[in-house]
Amino acid sequence: MTKFPAAESVSIGELVDLTGKTALVVGGAMGIGLGIVRRLHEAGANTVLSDINGAAAEQAVAEFSESDRIHAVVGDVSDPEDAEAMVRAAVDRFGALDIFVNNAGIYGISPFLETSLETARRTLEVNLLGVMACSQAAARQMIAQGSGGRIVVVSSIESLTPSLVGMGHYGASKHGVAGLIKTMALELAPHGISVNSVAPGGIRTPGLGPLDDDVLDAFEAVVPMGRMGLPDEIGRVALFLASDLAAYMTGTQVVVDGGRTLRGAAV
Repeated sequence: MTKFPAAESVSIGELVDLTGKTALVVGGAMGIGLGIVRRLHEAGANTVLSDINGAAAEQAVAEFSESDRIHAVVGDVSDPEDAEAMVRAAVDRFGALDIFVNNAGIYGISPFLETSLETARRTLEVNLLGVMACSQAAARQMIAQGSGGRIVVVSSIESLTPSLVGMGHYGASKHGVAGLIKTMALELAPHGISVNSVAPGGIRTPGLGPLDDDVLDAFEAVVPMGRMGLPDEIGRVALFLASDLAAYMTGTQVVVDGGRTLRGAAV
């Protein structure tokens, strides 16, 4: 007897239903992270929202004041002890960890010749080593549970091609993530754990504060769809990757950029 159900035997509602599952979203207090939290929670998941900014995390959770399926924790993804603690918090609160979403990241505009190694190291610590530390902690828990799981990493189109000048250190970190998830996918597949990433283009979030209007206008001008994306548009794809709609996907990067990478060169 086959161990896989016939596709037509599962309804669309069942495929996206996360009831009874527990998700941990790091970097989940605002912007793309909060967009992901909203969609996972809507799909029925118990959701732990983590952020390095405790006040922002608590403020985000207040949005779901009538729900007992959401919880906030504080942690720095680049600290392996914090990574373990965030996973433990999810398990202590809801009994398991089934879905892990790494959205935490930092960036800044800095011309290559002016970028200090200190800035580059911190970017790599958060954007690349943070993915590794948190994914290791999450995967160990999923393996111990013995029921598989989903790991979703929010990367960037900078892992494919430069979209703005002055982001070499950021692009390097995202190229590293693109390579890392492939090895993670290979090694974790035997445990029933899928590893995929979503690569956003320009998304309208509070994190765009360092960019002035001229830079944003120039970016939008080369997006074929004529606008920047919204956090919820990444949240929808993260939900897809976390659900059984993506049951036969691993090691894949889904680009969500309004067609920006079709234009190639950085603005």
